[in-house]
Amino acid sequence: KENISSGNMSTNLSNPVDSSFRYTLFPIFYSLVFFMGLICNSYVLWVFNKMHQSRGMNEIKIYMINLVVADLLFVAALPLWIVYYHKNGNWIFPEFLCTLSGTMFFINTYCSIAFLAVISFNRYRAVTRPLEAASSDQRKRGIIVSGIIWVLNLCCAGPYLFDTHVHKIDEDYYRCYEGYNKTDYEANKKVATIHFLIIALFFFIFLLVIICNLLIIRTLLSQPVPQQNSRKTGVKQRALWMVCAVLGVFIICFVPHHIIQGPWTLAILNLWTTSQDVKQRLNDAHQITLCLMGLNCLLDPIVYCFATRKFKIHLMMRLKMFKESRKCSRYTSDMGVSMELQPHNHPVEPNETPLA
Repeated sequence: KENISSGNMSTNLSNPVDSSFRYTLFPIFYSLVFFMGLICNSYVLWVFNKMHQSRGMNEIKIYMINLVVADLLFVAALPLWIVYYHKNGNWIFPEFLCTLSGTMFFINTYCSIAFLAVISFNRYRAVTRPLEAASSDQRKRGIIVSGIIWVLNLCCAGPYLFDTHVHKIDEDYYRCYEGYNKTDYEANKKVATIHFLIIALFFFIFLLVIICNLLIIRTLLSQPVPQQNSRKTGVKQRALWMVCAVLGVFIICFVPHHIIQGPWTLAILNLWTTSQDVKQRLNDAHQITLCLMGLNCLLDPIVYCFATRKFKIHLMMRLKMFKESRKCSRYTSDMGVSMELQPHNHPVEPNETPLA
């Protein structure tokens, strides 16, 4: 392999910490995420494209399309990680693909977090200040905010594109994003500082999401809806379910990883003196949280169902049509079987002798 840095084998493998279960779990899990995520997000993108012309897009739909694109970028990189873990953590592809796949994982994670946050803020303004939200140029603001999010994420991920992330561990054995230098204390402090800045930024965003969604819940519950107005009742219920969906994605996919990331970083870089058993437990937990982060591209479509009424109606109609087609197919099949089993009585021909 060309342009691959040779890490010090004794440095990388001294006091090794590895979670062997991931070499079985990750290929299976990521394969399921790949197929389901590709189908779900491609279908969502097709639905949005079919339902709305580009000039008919409002702010929240622009955010959701960008969220779908971020999820598809993550899904596109999964085959590389599936092969990597199937090979017991041995990177067999060119070095730039390691860099690219890791960058796409980073971009998906933090673009998803950012777009879920701006969706929450958009719903907060729509619920608490409906006139102000409706009077502004939603489409223009959606495009500008989406552009800022992508530029910021690309700028944050940019330095990783020009660094080496494939490390030689043994002859014909290479790690991707897993070469930890345990001897350079100052370099490790810089790495840990970046990790903790990212963690702090995540929890700041998560706090804003919680505040926005709690204010949405309070506003909705304080507004009495007449029993006869079923449309307003449906809108209110959908908004409450969307709040639960957004918070659910954060709590299931992102919060566990950012809780464990801090102590795991300190332990794996030897900035925190602790036992080998604690390091192993932290590493095992870290691998599980990586799996949970991968779930976000499957859970995001749930947010779309509650964020836009048209999308939910379209999806329900498709499901209804699918069920009806299955019933029709089953009925036709049953009729065919019954016709075949039914005795055929036909008149006896003159030259034909009836059977006794």
